[in-house]
Amino acid sequence: MDRDDWGGAGPGFTPDPAAKEAALAGYATYLNPQRVRVLRAAGLDIVEAGRSGPWVWDLDGRRFLDCFTSAGSFNVGRRNPRIVAAAHAAVDRLDHGNFLLCSQEKAALAARLAELAPGDLSCTMFGTGGGEAVDFALKLARGATGRHRIVSAVGGYHGHTGFALSAAGRSAFRQPFEPLVPGFDRVPFGDTAAMAAAVDQETAAVLLEPVQGEGGIVVPPDRYLPAVREICDRAGALLVLDEIQTGLGRTGRWWAADHFGVVPDIMTTAKSLGGSLVPISATLFTEALREFLIPNPFIHLSTFGGSDLACAVALEVLAVIEETGLVDHAAAMGQRLFAGLVRVAAGHPDVIADVRGLGLMAGVEYREDSMGPRMSFHLARHGVLAIYSGNQPAVMRLMPALVVGEDEVDYLLGALDAALDDLESGAGPEVTAPTRPRRRPVRPAAS
Repeated sequence: MDRDDWGGAGPGFTPDPAAKEAALAGYATYLNPQRVRVLRAAGLDIVEAGRSGPWVWDLDGRRFLDCFTSAGSFNVGRRNPRIVAAAHAAVDRLDHGNFLLCSQEKAALAARLAELAPGDLSCTMFGTGGGEAVDFALKLARGATGRHRIVSAVGGYHGHTGFALSAAGRSAFRQPFEPLVPGFDRVPFGDTAAMAAAVDQETAAVLLEPVQGEGGIVVPPDRYLPAVREICDRAGALLVLDEIQTGLGRTGRWWAADHFGVVPDIMTTAKSLGGSLVPISATLFTEALREFLIPNPFIHLSTFGGSDLACAVALEVLAVIEETGLVDHAAAMGQRLFAGLVRVAAGHPDVIADVRGLGLMAGVEYREDSMGPRMSFHLARHGVLAIYSGNQPAVMRLMPALVVGEDEVDYLLGALDAALDDLESGAGPEVTAPTRPRRRPVRPAAS
């Protein structure tokens, strides 16, 4: 991508370490003290100040290549000039709009999403975040089928709201709030036989990420998603694909489902749809499923979901992705990244167990859980912001903005190599996660 599009932007602020400490103290006092402690221990006590393209600057003046990107929310880069201009123009003439009324902006964005979506996903319900999008997807599945069971995957992540939390593949997220919504079952990701055994005539839907993000960047076997599609069709169940992290070019295709030749009945997208500036999500579904909403036009409402402002910005996000060739660019940079990751892994076999992913959605699995937090610390010392997976602490997620260029990919690879040297030398920090040796990489079961 042409870095001149960002006007050669630098940090655009005056470093102020004292203001950073005041911000951290205020966050600890009024928001979440334990989060501050954990981030300090991992060397991630960063207070974002300057933001430009794939880079972010700490308030103390340090620059980082952002490879977390708020779990893949910044595909078009931080403060992309076209997106910022679209937001300014929208603010000049719009507000969030009256959610019960019809809207030009909503209609235009829904029409564009229908053009870009796989298969015959031509209808949209807007929300503000991914969890809300998944909630509606599962409500629609139950309402349209008249069935109650939902099957999801171990290690999956779909948000922290009601229906979405009930589908979570990590028990630690669910247990403090049980009993949750009943009727949810989880099976191993990538295991076709387990899925076939779980889906029956009472199953409303199967909910999956095409590539598990929080689960550790787990890519299923090539035949898995097509097989799940067939299992759903035989049982009369719906297939729901959560493309909140994987969509909008992240994997080198518009949608990760495109890699597997699968068309879902319902699909969710969020995160990067807002261009790093506005909250917006969308649940896409078929016209046949819309029939459930005809007698129930007000059965699901969101005051700020698909606001006029957010829809105007999201339209520009889609235009930027298409007009700048960002999907193909992500595929090319992903090839460069994975070629480099394989080289780096070969040089550190005692630390790296596996490298996997698609496009610019990469996972580096270390030999034990404690290495994830420790590598976050060492990478930060070398100018890279990267965070281990919540459901798999041994896996480092590398998900830079899709606007990264060759130099920035090489910068990441050099920083990773240097950070691994630091880890192997025995340098800090203290271990912040339980040690659980894993001599083999975690892979999905064969289909």
